[in-house]
Amino acid sequence: MKVLQLSTDDFSGGASRAAYRLHTALLQCGVDSRMRVLTHQTANDRVIAGKGPRSFSQKVKNKLQQKWRDFDRRQFKSTNTIMHSFGDESAYVVAEINESDADVVNLHWVANLLSIEDIGRIRKPIVWTLHDMWAFCGGEHVVFDEQAEARFRVGYRPDNRPRGESGPDLNRQTWERKRKAWSNQTFNIVTPGHWMAGCVGDSALLGHQPVRVIPNPLELKHLWHPIDKTFARAVLGLAQDKQYVLSGSAGGMAQLKGEDLLRDALMALKKTGQVVPDLLIFGQHRPALAQEWPCKVHWLGRVNDDSVMRLIYAAADVMAVPSRLDNLPNTAIEAHACGIPVVAFNIGGLPDIVEHQQSGWLAPAFDTDSLAHGMTWILQDPARWLQLSSHARQLVEQRFAPEVVVRQYLEVYQTAVTSYAKQSSEHR
Repeated sequence: MKVLQLSTDDFSGGASRAAYRLHTALLQCGVDSRMRVLTHQTANDRVIAGKGPRSFSQKVKNKLQQKWRDFDRRQFKSTNTIMHSFGDESAYVVAEINESDADVVNLHWVANLLSIEDIGRIRKPIVWTLHDMWAFCGGEHVVFDEQAEARFRVGYRPDNRPRGESGPDLNRQTWERKRKAWSNQTFNIVTPGHWMAGCVGDSALLGHQPVRVIPNPLELKHLWHPIDKTFARAVLGLAQDKQYVLSGSAGGMAQLKGEDLLRDALMALKKTGQVVPDLLIFGQHRPALAQEWPCKVHWLGRVNDDSVMRLIYAAADVMAVPSRLDNLPNTAIEAHACGIPVVAFNIGGLPDIVEHQQSGWLAPAFDTDSLAHGMTWILQDPARWLQLSSHARQLVEQRFAPEVVVRQYLEVYQTAVTSYAKQSSEHR
């Protein structure tokens, strides 16, 4: 089985890291995997980067189209400030994909690598791992899905545009382009968690496509494993006699990732008169206009080295993932792999990682008092903490070990190849 992984890049974000981890897990298990990206940061010689060839006329056409797109986007206004991609950027790699010897292609997060029309022109069996909601939405990568009439469920119509959005309806235009370009494609969809699978099944665009839930793999032997807390704190220059809560900063997605909710939870702890643990924040340095926190905050900056990240997890006592919406966050899996309990809200893919009161604490959605109680419950009893730590590691070994995940992916790959061959023979 020869597999071609397609991703915009291989390291810069959670989706690209998950794609790269699948690629390396397949290689470790003896599967012939290659990865095609637009840009790459790893030194893996099985990863190929760059754009495909373009003619002079294509370059001129692209510049004109870009000017028109820029005009439209300047007029487009939305209260959804999370990233939008309108699927019109291409790296011209479709011919390369179709001419390759790959038995199956595995799409991941492909903005700017493949346009909507590019995806419709792929002539190989396709498995698509969804790291966000873009595949079945308009241009949005994330939408809040509480409402039964959400556009991704009922279709993007002129009469159901959300309040607060104006200018060209680029989300509807994007959704219609997907509907047209993908009408004859079969996507064997993989979602890392059950919540995303439910969204796909509910969607007007992809609800008829086959879906399988398979988590992202994590290498557990050489990198992601527990290490001595005393050693980790000594290396990082942290006090040995304090308790630390760890969380990640999401920059422009701070609201989605719930930084304000974590602040409220720590404030609730302070109001009870308890000693509030120090907070470790990775992902950015202290911002110029940093909000006040009810505790001491250690800003660790952006971390691009997984070995350093493992030290940070090991130095913490509990990992907080206070997201309002999340698919299957790598940070929660990595923390559990390092034996660190996780507190989070019972939303999205978090229940696929955290077992309530077994490996951490799942608070009712956005109940910051419960989130605060969960932190206290984990931190106040050393014997309980050891049990939670041990169970967290066991869960990761059972669910996210490369050999466990690869076995499931090979089943999906084989299904995709078989069904594609059958469809091709029927159309001859």
